[in-house]
Amino acid sequence: MTETTTPAGEPLGTPETAAAPDTAAAPEAVATTGFGLAGEPAVLVLEDGTRYEGRAYGARGRTVGEAVFATGMTGYQETLTDPSYAGQIVMMTAPHIGNTGMNDDDEESNRIWVAGFIVRDPSRVVSNFRAQRSLDDDLVASGVVGISGIDTRALTRHLRSAGAMRAGIFSGDDAALSSGEQLAVVQSGAQMAGQNLSGAVSTVEPYSLPATGERVGSVAVLDLGVKTSTLNYLAERGFDVQVLPQTTTADEVLALRPDALFFSNGPGDPAASDQHVEILRTALRAGVPYFGICFGNQLLGRALGFGTYKLPFGHRGINQPVLDRATGRVEITAHNHGFAVDAPTDRISESSEGFGRVEVSHVGLNDNVVEGLNCLDIRAFSVQYHPESAAGPHDANYLFDRFRDMVIASKENGN
Repeated sequence: MTETTTPAGEPLGTPETAAAPDTAAAPEAVATTGFGLAGEPAVLVLEDGTRYEGRAYGARGRTVGEAVFATGMTGYQETLTDPSYAGQIVMMTAPHIGNTGMNDDDEESNRIWVAGFIVRDPSRVVSNFRAQRSLDDDLVASGVVGISGIDTRALTRHLRSAGAMRAGIFSGDDAALSSGEQLAVVQSGAQMAGQNLSGAVSTVEPYSLPATGERVGSVAVLDLGVKTSTLNYLAERGFDVQVLPQTTTADEVLALRPDALFFSNGPGDPAASDQHVEILRTALRAGVPYFGICFGNQLLGRALGFGTYKLPFGHRGINQPVLDRATGRVEITAHNHGFAVDAPTDRISESSEGFGRVEVSHVGLNDNVVEGLNCLDIRAFSVQYHPESAAGPHDANYLFDRFRDMVIASKENGN
């Protein structure tokens, strides 16, 4: 039996109940569509009792996590290896997954992090000159329990109505459990709200990467679930990159005398990461320039005195439209977040923590969610999305240049 757990043996990422279940889907309702149900049976069980019967895919056993959907038509390998997806059962809305197989070059970390994987039609054939193995091979090797052959469009509509919620995938011997037993397993899982998962995904030991572009200085990267492409882009902009465990203290960060500080993406609830907020406040008061993405954006918001909240079903995928309010340009961006910063979008605000004026620099065009913060009186900015853009698009890659320019300006001015 395979079960997704943290290194400490506790269930990893069994998230929050949806605000209101979809009344059109009665508990214990079985959604069957005829998509490939002839294989070894598996079942997806949502915490509201909705069930989707399909076939086993990947490892056999059980897994529990937050059921979410990702809207990208490509990039499944980058999604699977993104530490921000730890604790989540990820469904791909694109119907055909696995065509290009898996390779060693597109990994965003050293392992697959998703708690489970849902696809409609897994590719029967791998056809790409870069492929080294199949997606199914890697799911099995990583112990990731999945399910295929369900109506993913119906599930997407359900999650859009009811919200992201706890779910479980059951296959092998666990598929034979009664529906009541399976539902009890799902409902006993932890909520995502209140979970600090950075300890499960962060590096244990610090390490460094040398600058590969014209050297600008050093940047301390707090690894809250950082992606490989992020580190590479920082090195290309001339930074000696010092990657630090999430247990690093503010004194340890400042002792490195970095020219800048960067907080990475990562999983979990930003309200459960007060120690990282305090590190950031200490660094900002010391005048260290700061850039944060995704989780790092939420932590900047909290450091400035704003709150954060859980989105109904979040933003996930590589096709999310965001407005850069400074230029009026609409960027297509990569997202993976279930929480957002609660800051006013209609005016410049004053930081309640004494960091001066703050503006919302970017907003999501689908729902007007805060997608970026810019501090007007200190050198700090952040975005909610992923400018490293693996596996694309690259509209927001310029933000690494903006960070580089900010650090150069800071050094030239002697602060």
